[in-house]
Amino acid sequence: MIEPVRGGDPSASMSSSPAPDAARMIAVGGGKGGVGKTFVTVNLATAIAREGYDVVVVDGDLEGANTHTCLGVPPPPLSLADFVANREEELSKLVVPTGIPNLSLVAATHANLAAAQPGHFQRVRLLSRLRQLPVDLVLIDLGAGTAPAVMDYFLVGDDGLLVFCPEPTSIENAYAFLRAAFYRRMRLGMVTHSVRGLVTQAMDQRNEKGIRTPADLLREIEALDPAEGGRFTETLKCFRPRLIVNDVRTADEIKLGFSVRSVCKSYFGLDADYLGYVNHDQGVRQSVVSRRPLVDINPNCDAAVYLRRIARKLIQTLGQPGGAPEEAS
Repeated sequence: MIEPVRGGDPSASMSSSPAPDAARMIAVGGGKGGVGKTFVTVNLATAIAREGYDVVVVDGDLEGANTHTCLGVPPPPLSLADFVANREEELSKLVVPTGIPNLSLVAATHANLAAAQPGHFQRVRLLSRLRQLPVDLVLIDLGAGTAPAVMDYFLVGDDGLLVFCPEPTSIENAYAFLRAAFYRRMRLGMVTHSVRGLVTQAMDQRNEKGIRTPADLLREIEALDPAEGGRFTETLKCFRPRLIVNDVRTADEIKLGFSVRSVCKSYFGLDADYLGYVNHDQGVRQSVVSRRPLVDINPNCDAAVYLRRIARKLIQTLGQPGGAPEEAS
């Protein structure tokens, strides 16, 4: 995990390591809407729950909640919006059954759209409470885009999954998401105000210092503070986003995940994981219309098979069902 920031940046508390017996947390993000992020999240959660793990899906999109719909759950009387608005302090009261064994949900319905996103300290409180839920795994279905709340959830999770489609707009937004996550991670990992300010400056692609790449940024940091340069490098090693390509139709589109992984290495200097792909399947629409996960209603179709394959990779980061999570390798 990221080393806590000292002396001033409240984001520091987002980066402290979880307790050994805390629930494992995986955040699922996407650079834009419509890439199938919720579909993937719901099906991975269902597949993992079917293996005997206690799983909670959290709808983190207070401005466009629909995870409950994909699971066929009516809008519950209490949701994450009540926690954010301080109407309900006990997160456990927001957890509702889905009808799928071992799988529960924290919905995000009834949000106050005038102030839907939780503030920083509310995010810290929420993540802390999620870690304390008596489950094996918490899967957070994030909103689209690169808002601070989205980035914080993505970065603080034990794993951050990025879902994108083989379309130019989706790929472009996936790179924008990775860039935003990279710079926010680096800023949280730095200790001194001057270096954090330098990272913030680098986030402007037209910054006056001419910082265009992470290599440029590292060079500037090492010139300013060699110790922080070392910390930058160590923080970079801890950042390993995991990629899922959805709605794949051709062999070339399957290779897209490897291409994005290669760009991450050459441009950012980070090791991204290509977790897998989900092929285009006519059954997906049936799943959405029927409000049931595809891995349940049509478990033998190709897309369901590939989703379960990805789920098995995620299960490797968990302990035995009902036991304490293990550290990711």
